[in-house]
Amino acid sequence: MDIISPLIEEYCEIHTSPEGELLYRLFRETHLKAVKPRMISGQLQGRFLSMVSRMIRPKHVLEIGTYTGYSALCLAEGLAPDGYLDTIEVDEEMEEIISRYVGMSQYKEKIRLHIGDARQLIPTFDCQWDLVFIDAEKRSNREFYELLLPRMRKGGVVLIDNMLWSGKVVEQDGHLDLDTKAIMEFNDFVQQDKRVTNVLLPLRDGIMMVMC
Repeated sequence: MDIISPLIEEYCEIHTSPEGELLYRLFRETHLKAVKPRMISGQLQGRFLSMVSRMIRPKHVLEIGTYTGYSALCLAEGLAPDGYLDTIEVDEEMEEIISRYVGMSQYKEKIRLHIGDARQLIPTFDCQWDLVFIDAEKRSNREFYELLLPRMRKGGVVLIDNMLWSGKVVEQDGHLDLDTKAIMEFNDFVQQDKRVTNVLLPLRDGIMMVMC
């Protein structure tokens, strides 16, 4: 199920600032070589991530779920001069393409890649985050969220991807797979969480935007 019609999405892309040459090359290589290339953020979501980062001017950014590195490069565009982005990827097979494209970017000294389980790595960081992007295993969203929230700066922003799950969150066929059920429960939980302010955006596959 398409959340937005392909024609509307194409119109939006035409009227959105273009991605840079390096991001375009990464997008193309991901679609040619990677498994599940639909997981890449792409132009619309990438420009949104860049704009949010530019508005916040974060000193500390955390990303959970690097994939091929597209979203990390977008988030890095808004870093403060003394800022850093830590990105966690569980799949070690992604390390080569991530490192290669980060190494070709102007942010190669700003982006730090960590390969491993985010649940084990998060407690090892000694900072408060200004901006977090979660795009990882959907059934772990609640666990990531609870690990991160106490360590967010006041006014910090958490973005969680795929919260509309190809429209499955509103399907009425009576059968829910485990991922869909977990996403629906997480959306309901955030909506009731008095610690935060939130908005669920129908951008691409749905982004839950949370202000702490």
